[in-house]
Amino acid sequence: MTLVKPNSPERISFSSVELPLSRPDFLDIQLRSFQEFFQLETNPENRESEGLFKVFSENFPITDTRNQFVLEFLDYFIDPPRYSINECIERGLTYSVPLKAKLKLYCTDPEHEDFETIVQDVYLGTIPYMTPQGSFVVNGAERVIVNQLHRSPGVFFGQSRHANGTKLYSARIIPFKGSWIEFATDINSVMYAYIDRKKKLPVTTLLRAIGFETDRDILDIFSLADEVKVTKAGLKRAIGRRLAARVLKTWVEDFVDEDTGEVVSIERNEVVLDRETILEKEHIELITDSGAKTIILHKEDINQADYAIIYNTLQKDSSNSEKEAVEYIYRQLRNAEPPDLDTARGVIDKLFFSEQRYDLGEVGRFRINRKLDIKEDVQNRTLTKDDILLIIKYLLDLVNSNADVDDIDHLSNRRIRTVGEQLYSQFGVGLARMARTIRERMNVRDNEVFTPTDLINAKTLSSVINSFFGTNQLSQFMDQTNPLSEVTHKRRISALGPGGLSRERAGFEVRDVHYTHYGRLCTIETPEGPNIGLISSLCVFAKVNRLGFIETPYRKVENGKVSTSPDDIIYLSAEDEDSNLIAQANAPVTKDGKFENNIVKARLEGDFPQVAPDQLHYMDVAPNQIASIAASLIPFLEHDDANRALMGSNMMRQAVPLMRPAAPIVGTGLERAVAEDSRILLRAEADGVVEFVDANEIHIKYTRDEMDELVSFEDAVNVLEIPKFKRTNQGTCMNLKPMVEKGQAVKEGQILVEGYSTDKGELALGQNMRVAFMPWKGYNFEDAIVINERVVREDVFTSLHIDEYVLEVRDTKRGVEELTADIPNVSEEATADLDEHGLIRIGAEVKEGDILIGKITPKGESDPSPEEKLLRAIFGDKAGDVKDASLKMPPSGQGVVIDKKLFSRAIKDRKSKAADKAVLETIDKEFDVEAAALKKVLVEKLMKLVGGKVCQGVNNYYKEEQVKKGVKFTQKILNSLDYLTINSDGWVRDANNSALVRRVVHNYHLKYNDVLGAYKRRKFQVTVGDELPTGIVKLAKVYVAKKRKLKVGDKMAGRHGNKGIVAKIVRAEDMPFLEDGTPVDIVLNPLGVPSRMNLGQIYETVLGWAGMNLGTTYSTPIFDGASLDQITAITDEAGVPDCGVTYLYDGGTGERFDQPATVGIIYMIKLSHMVDDKMHARSIGPYSLITQQPLGGKAQFGGQRFGEMEVWALEAFGAANILQEILTVKSDDVMGRARAYESIVKGDNMPTPGIPESFNVLLHELRGLGLTISLD
Repeated sequence: MTLVKPNSPERISFSSVELPLSRPDFLDIQLRSFQEFFQLETNPENRESEGLFKVFSENFPITDTRNQFVLEFLDYFIDPPRYSINECIERGLTYSVPLKAKLKLYCTDPEHEDFETIVQDVYLGTIPYMTPQGSFVVNGAERVIVNQLHRSPGVFFGQSRHANGTKLYSARIIPFKGSWIEFATDINSVMYAYIDRKKKLPVTTLLRAIGFETDRDILDIFSLADEVKVTKAGLKRAIGRRLAARVLKTWVEDFVDEDTGEVVSIERNEVVLDRETILEKEHIELITDSGAKTIILHKEDINQADYAIIYNTLQKDSSNSEKEAVEYIYRQLRNAEPPDLDTARGVIDKLFFSEQRYDLGEVGRFRINRKLDIKEDVQNRTLTKDDILLIIKYLLDLVNSNADVDDIDHLSNRRIRTVGEQLYSQFGVGLARMARTIRERMNVRDNEVFTPTDLINAKTLSSVINSFFGTNQLSQFMDQTNPLSEVTHKRRISALGPGGLSRERAGFEVRDVHYTHYGRLCTIETPEGPNIGLISSLCVFAKVNRLGFIETPYRKVENGKVSTSPDDIIYLSAEDEDSNLIAQANAPVTKDGKFENNIVKARLEGDFPQVAPDQLHYMDVAPNQIASIAASLIPFLEHDDANRALMGSNMMRQAVPLMRPAAPIVGTGLERAVAEDSRILLRAEADGVVEFVDANEIHIKYTRDEMDELVSFEDAVNVLEIPKFKRTNQGTCMNLKPMVEKGQAVKEGQILVEGYSTDKGELALGQNMRVAFMPWKGYNFEDAIVINERVVREDVFTSLHIDEYVLEVRDTKRGVEELTADIPNVSEEATADLDEHGLIRIGAEVKEGDILIGKITPKGESDPSPEEKLLRAIFGDKAGDVKDASLKMPPSGQGVVIDKKLFSRAIKDRKSKAADKAVLETIDKEFDVEAAALKKVLVEKLMKLVGGKVCQGVNNYYKEEQVKKGVKFTQKILNSLDYLTINSDGWVRDANNSALVRRVVHNYHLKYNDVLGAYKRRKFQVTVGDELPTGIVKLAKVYVAKKRKLKVGDKMAGRHGNKGIVAKIVRAEDMPFLEDGTPVDIVLNPLGVPSRMNLGQIYETVLGWAGMNLGTTYSTPIFDGASLDQITAITDEAGVPDCGVTYLYDGGTGERFDQPATVGIIYMIKLSHMVDDKMHARSIGPYSLITQQPLGGKAQFGGQRFGEMEVWALEAFGAANILQEILTVKSDDVMGRARAYESIVKGDNMPTPGIPESFNVLLHELRGLGLTISLD
């Protein structure tokens, strides 16, 4: 390449804002959530009630129906995974760990004296485990669980308009689990409660059912009742006032129950005077006769209109007592009469007040407490009567315009369900199913002796978890095109998925940008198309808090002074941020934190006031706080239109890793961070020296002090394997090269390799190209791109792509298939490159149609013809009873075979099983020796630390005492302990020694697990062979790599949404050149800039040219980048024309162009939409079964669709014969196309076309409708 790579590793930054905090780990959202779910680092007794531990606690203990037997949960643990991540990807397996639980089964019934308490470790199934990169390997493919943004549990107040213009108000309580309840007003000002959106009842009926039995109780809630004693004088004074409650006459009737013969009393009542009756003289006698002690009148000193809803609702309410209300609700919910009062009451209790059936969750309770301003304990997760009353009161305030409705798109009303929480709900489903089967088995086996293992079916949990990873909408095939796309995929936030929105129902408001997105969800990066606004990305500094709300950091401002201490950085959720004035990050501040200006631009919710510094509460931490990682990688983003920035950030994720990556001259300073956090590059785990390095591995000897040596069980020299030519999910190539030399000293965290879209530890998605913005003979019309041939010749944009071809050998009904190079009816040269297993040799060049893996399959037994009989007699039994089932190179495929793999199960006969037994015994012995040696080393290390010291008490995880307090540690005591279940905290008084003990035991566990895993793998290899998916005997894989140079038709783009297709590759001498004779590499159309308003590319071009001349690289962070003055100063220093505008010369004629053009260095990327993947042609190929028309699409080797509009086009030209030919012989005239082929072969004239098959299909459909149709 003529463009030299700038050699300065440190970028010159234009940032004026110093970062007050360290950047968060970009994969933290995935890794931390998964860690908190499993809590493996925590001792069992210290585990918090969340994640997996919480699921177990909620489902255990399990008892049988008579409460005789109890199955109790003690602890869970996992065994090491059987295969490494790479082995799982190669074999098509899931990277998973066996989950086991320690369960205790005991009997509470004294009759069962012979039943002993049993404690057992029970296998519950294998669970996919997260890789250190934050992904999961499921069936050999890397997948990501995307975070979901859903409606937070809690209470929501909303309003809608009826067709007649009346405002209707509603309050909806959404729980974590359980029935939804909604309170809503209607056009007649009556308030109803809706249970689960379908059952409707007046609110007062619900109030009666939960304990506010009489009208007076209900009116007292709102202080609306005036109670008057029933005396003649009192009633006379009340004449003319309205009744607020019914006057009831109540009496008791006795009757004899026919079934039992008992005398039963029943209370009856009759309405004497209805509500809203105005008291008159004649009513006084009726009231005194009714036996009522008091009557309830309307209060006179309040505004009745405010409470009209309550009175109207009471009018609609047909029930008069708790009993009637409860029975009414039971009838509504169950559509049946209640058997008795207790059953009816139980239904309401279960609906909202039972912990088993109803759960607001910690979040729901927190939100309700906040909204209604109550102090209910967060652990109380069911509804309370007070909640219901306060919600009704708030709704009344809404109706009377004394409160505000909620904004459903505010991020305080939406929360994130991370991986851990999604797994938590799936485990909940799995364990609930398991609990049901355990109960059934307990009930069946109440006489015989049984153990926890007998009760548990491990498949129950596994099937739920596997279906979640395999089929859930949020479990997605990882986008692995380049490191940026991986990181972005893991930070993606989706509003779709189970329990979320659907594309069709999501309106404009949900998709729109909301002011609470600031610093939380990126306002730029979202897909174009139907998912726009539903899928977004987490901002650079955003975190998800314990309750699932997104928080963003701010610096504290007190008395107009910004705090400079990192401790004063506060993470605020959207709700906490409301009503705070927040200054922007680039507001000028002096060294001691004072604002330089008297008036500062600030943010207040959705508003932008300008205020004095002493009114501010907080300040942003960084200018790129508002954007996601991808958007923060676009330099000069501030000069781009948002729509183009969106395209730019989306297209960077589609950049293909190039063979020779080069970091951009003009970056934003985030390139190194993305490369580091993607976890693709190998890093030094500690300080040390490189002892050996080659293309495949690096050996580092870590420097250790005495203490590190004491606590470690590993060798000081660590061997790091470098991934070479690995295929990613999208078929791009991951190939890393060492960056260090033998004898070089390395620091902890230092990056050791580069490659796969990284250059010297920085993200490098594309190449720096010399660009000219000018038209070139019309070839760059409509965004097309003209490229210099040198770019192709020097492999500037050449990428490697690896395809994986897989062939399975199955055991069929007709016999076992076989991999072989001996394939019937295939020429010798076609099988020349195959080995004895039928696999092609590594290094072979292959093209379309070549055999990659040879396989034969048994044919069905049929009566042989005389010829076949003769062949069998001569050549033995084999000839003719097998058919070729080889894997061939697909159409338009070509490349070089770079790797092949063959996995097979061990097929055992009696002799080999006996031999295996001896091998297994040896393996067992070796493991015992190794484990004993490891324990011996541990005891020696512990003797050095605690030998002869006084013990402070040593327990195991189950709180059983192992060593008494006050005893001195001896070799014998240390030898007797079981270190796998020991609690390593607080063995001795010295805190430093205790910490070292903890580290030694922890490292012992890690080493023991490694040894145990290796032992299990060896055993498995002997007994089973390679583990393969069910039904498969052998699995062969061939990897073919191809080099793709830049071609006409490839899609390229810059970082500013400036995309185009390569239209022409021009010889270097024909390209426009600069005054010094340097030809440009790429010519872009200048018309693509002004209308699209992405001027960032011009800034980048000019600064890039200056950087190239000076040999420096720049970092220009978004919204805090280089100003025009700064760029001008640098271009002057570099001798670059002002704004990069210079005269160019025509390569063809050597003449100067009339007008100057903008020239410079732009960073271009090649996108994964390559012409090789899209180019396709068909002469003959497969046809659809019913319609007999050619299939569609490249994958099916299909034809081009000649649709309705295309038919009109030919009709318009009057091309009747061409049209007939296209619709018949070229499509679905079965006889006609056979005859046409024959005539072409023979050289005859084309026959007349016949009837298309689709016409016959139509006839059959009409016959299916019972119409007889015949063609005459």
